[in-house]
Amino acid sequence: MTRVLDAVHLVLRLALGLLIAGLLIPVTAQILSRFTGIVPRYIWTEEIARFCFVWMIMVGAMCAVRDGTHFDLEVLPVSANAKVEAAKRIFVQIMILVVAVIFIWYGWDFMLFGWYQKSEISALPMNWIFVAWPLSGVVTALFVAEKIAKEIALVKGAGA
Repeated sequence: MTRVLDAVHLVLRLALGLLIAGLLIPVTAQILSRFTGIVPRYIWTEEIARFCFVWMIMVGAMCAVRDGTHFDLEVLPVSANAKVEAAKRIFVQIMILVVAVIFIWYGWDFMLFGWYQKSEISALPMNWIFVAWPLSGVVTALFVAEKIAKEIALVKGAGA
């Protein structure tokens, strides 16, 4: 399972790089069109930038969960006991899993709501935007399940 998730993570990181470039290009075109006469004023650039930004946030959050760089808040003191620390990490992962399930559950309805909509300016299908929420929930849940399995294996290994 780890190899498959490694491949998914690699694809997500590549997609994130493309999304950042996809965000920079229309934003740069907007800036150049406002302050110079080099580029004509295109209205669609704002919409494409917004779409890239939505996907960039969702893909970035998925990557952060896998990397372990997603923010969490430590409110309990650090314990010398490895099992206590593992239990705290598992608790954090379970809370992230709860959020992922919420993204799946409500994201599915959100996706169905926007499935047949078209964007205002460029008339692009909005299903590509609305699918980001349940997809993010599913991938995050997979990454969290992997992390929880590793923590449980660590606890079992420490207990032996």
